[in-house]
Amino acid sequence: MVVNRQGELARKADPMTFSIVARSEDGSSLGVAVASKFLAVGSAVPAARMGDGAIATQSFCNTLYKRDGLAMMSAGRSAPATLEALLVDDDQRESRQVGIVDAAGKAATFSGADCLDWAGGVNGPGYAIQGNILAGPDVVEAMQTAFVESHGSQLPERLVESLKAGDAAGGDRRGRQSAALLVVSETGSYTPGDDVAYDLRVDDHADPVGELGRLLALHHVYFDRPSADDLLPLEGELAAEVGAHLEHLGFPDLDTWAGVENYELRLFPGSIDRFVLTQLREQSARQRR
Repeated sequence: MVVNRQGELARKADPMTFSIVARSEDGSSLGVAVASKFLAVGSAVPAARMGDGAIATQSFCNTLYKRDGLAMMSAGRSAPATLEALLVDDDQRESRQVGIVDAAGKAATFSGADCLDWAGGVNGPGYAIQGNILAGPDVVEAMQTAFVESHGSQLPERLVESLKAGDAAGGDRRGRQSAALLVVSETGSYTPGDDVAYDLRVDDHADPVGELGRLLALHHVYFDRPSADDLLPLEGELAAEVGAHLEHLGFPDLDTWAGVENYELRLFPGSIDRFVLTQLREQSARQRR
């Protein structure tokens, strides 16, 4: 069910924003995707912590909601109870818009009566979608449809696809400027104990949602491990070819070249990833032209 709250387009600078906050189907990750006609929206709106929940705070946003909301969920409050607690002591709550999902998948969204037109939100099991200064209710409805119909896909892709659907439905009616994706997971990223798996931001761009999708694809290129089917034995003619490309490019070995290109996570002893091989061939060919 979509909840509508309207207000006048006036007053002061506002992170006019549409966002989705969600949990993965298996509960192993939580995240936020957001877009706005606002500089660097990723620095203001999203917050998430594995085991606790995820939050989007927008529309004259109170960024303290991120810190306080995560602390409340860490202490055992559900998303609806956290939302209620955040709003009760805020004398500007009718200007706020918030979406929250907790680690159990309970979700809540709020659009204050003074949010700028069109403003509203919708939530369901494991997700909350909300926006203000939108082209209309079609934006959040399209986002909901895209998220629900992407059942089975990974959470980062589902979040970005939902954002793309909202953008295609008109998005922020004042235009486009920035977008961001924040996902935390059980496996995290670089360092054990750090739950941040994706933290991608497009701070100022003519097509921020499209650019965010491009960055997500690049993230997979640099940080996903190749499957066994993508590994080729580095021996015989293939080993000789790889050696020739490396010599032509001026690198003593594959490890050194891959380090320069940031492909270290795609290396396996005695094998070469198909993607890495393609990149090596193309780089060598370009230098020969």
